[in-house]
Amino acid sequence: MKLEVKRVGNSTGLILPKELVSRLKLEQGDWLYVTENADGTVRLSPYDPTFEKGMKIAERAMKTYRNALAELAK
Repeated sequence: MKLEVKRVGNSTGLILPKELVSRLKLEQGDWLYVTENADGTVRLSPYDPTFEKGMKIAERAMKTYRNALAELAK
């Protein structure tokens, strides 16, 4: 897919085709995250990689402290 970089007011932006917006399940006001790859390419994603990393850490902690969390939930 080829996108044109355009002027949007005083900024520069990309206009995403309707099909891509639908496939990514995006709505106006949503954020896209840019991840730079080692080979110089970039990846646009609606998912925050920092959040995903934090969730993995939280999941490990919840497994480790399962009994303590169960007691605290009472």
